[in-house]
Amino acid sequence: MSVKNVCRIEHCVWVALFACTLAACSSIPKRPVELFTIRNVAETQLDLANHEVDQGNFERALQMLDEVKRLAISVDDPSLLVRELLARGNILYYQGDEAGAALLWEDARVEAEHTGETELAAMARIYQERGRLLSGADAEEVRLAVSRELSVIKKDKLFIALGWTVIGLAEKENGRFVEAEAALKKALDIHQKGNYLEAAGGDWYLIASVHSTAGSYDAAINALAFAIAFDRRAENSYGLGMDWRAAGDVYKKAGDLAAAQNAYQRSLAIFKAISLEQEAAASAARLTEL
Repeated sequence: MSVKNVCRIEHCVWVALFACTLAACSSIPKRPVELFTIRNVAETQLDLANHEVDQGNFERALQMLDEVKRLAISVDDPSLLVRELLARGNILYYQGDEAGAALLWEDARVEAEHTGETELAAMARIYQERGRLLSGADAEEVRLAVSRELSVIKKDKLFIALGWTVIGLAEKENGRFVEAEAALKKALDIHQKGNYLEAAGGDWYLIASVHSTAGSYDAAINALAFAIAFDRRAENSYGLGMDWRAAGDVYKKAGDLAAAQNAYQRSLAIFKAISLEQEAAASAARLTEL
């Protein structure tokens, strides 16, 4: 074989090896078109923060949301940024800072609308309507507004559940107790199907409040029994303390003071066990009022 032919063969082999290196000879999988590593971590943190809120651990939840915010900013993810704002606003509202919560929910709405997150924008407006309702706004206006926003939300079942919860609360304020229970049970159905135990416990708690307001005390106690069952499954100590306190209120209204005393004592013991002194004091005050 001539030197010229040998060189040609070596050149072909080198070209083939170089091409194999570039294309991995079709043996290495293609790289993903989008990475979710950081976003997945942030999603997990957001879920944990929401869990802490359900447990009444607001300061711990805020610390987790700080990390969610940092991660969301680092990857410039509008969805995470909006949901972090909504969650943080919730905590401020629960802590009594209604003005601060309203500002955060407005920031969430603006961000969602600016970035084309249609469903998240609708969700932000539902949060705003819930805040308005709890602050004394016209319940029928709130119900109609939330109904319109629900028609926009197609994908996120938890957003839909919150919408039905707000509608249920508005119907309760309107004195339409049957409609209120029906709306709250739509939220309950979503939470039960998804095994969101704490949320389902909260739904039953609200259903109990509807029955109690309507004067149906037996139905209210029955609903609270379901709330307690779900919160026990979720090991939701904060929810359990609230459930038993609500049961004490219902028993007191029904004239069963012995049962009310027992319920308040259980609530007090639970809050003491988890070192929520403010809630424990509220339950203790109920006992002294009997």
